[in-house]
Formats: sequence, structure tokens, C-alpha cells
Amino acid sequence: MALNAPEDPIPETSQSVDPTDPGHRERLRSMVDALVEGGGDASLAARLHETGTPLEARMAGLLAQSRRWLLAATKPVTVAVVFAMWGEQRRLRPRSADNPHGEDCLALKLEQLEEATRDSAIRWRLYSVDDGCPHDSFGIAREIAAEHALGARATVLSLSGALPADEGPLAPLASAEDSRKAGAILLAAMRAIDDGADAVIYTDADNSVHLGQIGLLLRPFVDDGVSVVLGSRKHPDSVLVKEAARWGIGIKVLRHMQRMIGQEVFSRGILDTQAAFKLYDSATLAKIIEDPTVFDFSFDTDWILAALRMGVRIEQVPFSFVDSAAESASITQGPMTTWETLLFGLAKQVKRYGFCEGDAAAMTSVLEEEISDHRDLEQLIDHLPPDLESATEAELGDRDVMTPEALREWIRGRLRAGNRSRS
Repeated sequence: MALNAPEDPIPETSQSVDPTDPGHRERLRSMVDALVEGGGDASLAARLHETGTPLEARMAGLLAQSRRWLLAATKPVTVAVVFAMWGEQRRLRPRSADNPHGEDCLALKLEQLEEATRDSAIRWRLYSVDDGCPHDSFGIAREIAAEHALGARATVLSLSGALPADEGPLAPLASAEDSRKAGAILLAAMRAIDDGADAVIYTDADNSVHLGQIGLLLRPFVDDGVSVVLGSRKHPDSVLVKEAARWGIGIKVLRHMQRMIGQEVFSRGILDTQAAFKLYDSATLAKIIEDPTVFDFSFDTDWILAALRMGVRIEQVPFSFVDSAAESASITQGPMTTWETLLFGLAKQVKRYGFCEGDAAAMTSVLEEEISDHRDLEQLIDHLPPDLESATEAELGDRDVMTPEALREWIRGRLRAGNRSRS
């Protein structure tokens, strides 16, 4: 049966999606309503996973799963959704001729949460925190919230206003300049926990994650008592819409290093550590953030490793993600600067939590002894050692594919070649 047949509950759909497009949002809403009314028909659900099924229909399927659970849930739960803001002055405002990358992201988050939880037992609040933005994301967000019908459900905070702190998780920060995203997320989480949230969901400022999907995270937490629920874009049922690869072929080298250093995480099948769609039980999170290891982009693995050390239950779920690269901080600040942060942060974390042994310790030594900073990584990203040329995604991090010492020698050779070319 064609997806656009007259009797089909799903109307004509598109392979291209744009979260800021009102037409896309209306089509999604109609499909979700039809799928929810259909009651989770098994044959219809199967069709949504078939090869060639339009992306909008697949996204609607995940949103419908979330909405059905939210409507069926009977236990009152208060959830906080938190995100950080740095350089979000354009994404916060609607798209226009003068603001081509506008996303109206704060307003859409409020509307998505309200629509998803309407007539349900789930209560929510949205927390946005300015992480020292030089363009006053705080002031812009506060202005938008004040004018929005749902603005009373939004708490807009400034990390600068909370610093310096004499005690608590933020005490190591002298100012917002010392934070790279994590400080803002920590402040939002602290405030949400103090406000009585049962769970905290972390997302990004952009519209890459439709918040109508929060039921996908809440189901394992509420029904099964799972303390940490991680959205994974690598899950076979996920929908991933991403622009052309941002990295050179040497990304395999960086991922091989990352997975070997962080083998305690990656060996458990937790491969999408940076996905901006995660839920933490508030009691668990309160313990995790008591003494943070880092205040930068690598905090995702810091929290996951802390949870593993605590021995709490972790589960992964699929979700829909639409890349929003135009205003991405990794593009603004430089992708290898981001990878420098991720790798060195992870090395610091595995040492702290006692997971730096064997190959993890050996690869950590390679990183710390051979890589000075992002400039060295820039000399690797467009090159690939023969050992990794045919390596599959699943094989990255496996010493049988390439040992730490073999990678050390390759890195030395590449850096020597790079230094010669610059001289």
C-alpha cells in the first residue's frame, strides 16, 4: 500500500525536512495524530521502518510512539528540559531575510513540550542558560519568553550571574569564560533539581531534536526504573538527517583513539556519546554533578562514566535528529578544537573513575605524549593509516585492527611530514 493512498492514515510526505518550516511541522502534526488514533497498528508501524519510507513519516512514527506513551502514563512525573546557549542570538529568533539561520528555537521548544504532554500526567519546565555568550543570548531568550504564551514555563538563567560560587559544583569556575557548555548545563540541572524535577533531560539549543520525543526517554525511566536513558542516533530505529560529513578521512583515527581510551563506555555499545538527548534521574544526577571532572564539551562522557562507576542502570533508545550545522559551535570554534576537548577530557575522566588500564592506558599515553593540541590533530584529519582504511565502524577501538604503539608511530610520521611541509 502506498503511503499516500486515500485510505492511508499518513498523507503525502517528504524526504527533506526543515524543523523551521511551518508546512513540515503541520504535516508532522497531522501524521502523529493519525498514528496515535490508529492505536499503534503493527502493520503500519512496520511500514514506517521500511527502506524508502519518507523521512517525515519515520519521524512521525517516533513522535507517535512518544505521544502514545505520554497519554497512557498515569504516574505524575515532573521533568526538566535543559539546554545551554552560546552564540545562539540568531537561532533564538525566527528565520527572516535578515536572519537566514533563525530557528525560533526557544518558542518551538515550549510549543513542542506543550503539545506532546497535553492531557497527560507529565509536568514539565524548560531551562535555558547563557554560557557567557558575547551576544547576550540571555537577554534575547528572556525577551522571547516574556512575550510567549508559554513563557511562564521557561526559566532563563545566566551562568555569569551564578559566579563566582563559594561552594558546590560551580565553585571551580572563576567566571563564565572558564566554561565551555558544561557550566551552563550544570547550573540548569542544579536549578531543576532544586525546583523538584524528578528527571532532567539535556538537549541542544537548536531544533535538531523535536522535544515531542521526550516520551521515548521517559518510558524506561518511569516504567522500568532506569536511571540513565541515552538517545542514540546509531540505533537502527533512529532517524538521522545530517549534512555532508564535517571531517576528513582521518576521523577514523580520532574515533579509534576515542573508543580505545573510553573502552569502558564504547565496549558496552554506547557509541553515540555526544547525542544531545539524554535523561538522568534527578537523584542519580545530583550525585554525578557534586564534583564535575570537566566544564567543557566532554561532559557527556564524564556523566556516563560517573554513572557506570555508580553501577546504575543505563538504557539506549532511538530518536529523530535533524542536523543544524550552520550555527554549530564546533564549526564556529573549529572542529579539531572540539575533538581536542573530547579526547583530552575523556582521558582525564577515565583516569579519575579508575577505567584507565590496559589498552585504555596505552592509548591515553599516545594521546598525551604525541598530541600537543588541535593543531596536531589538524595534521592528522586528512590522512589515514593503512591499518584503518578498511576498518568498519564496529572495529574502531579494537587493538587487533591497530595497536596503540602502531598508531603512535604513524602519528609521529604524520607530524614530521607536516612540520617539513610548513618549513
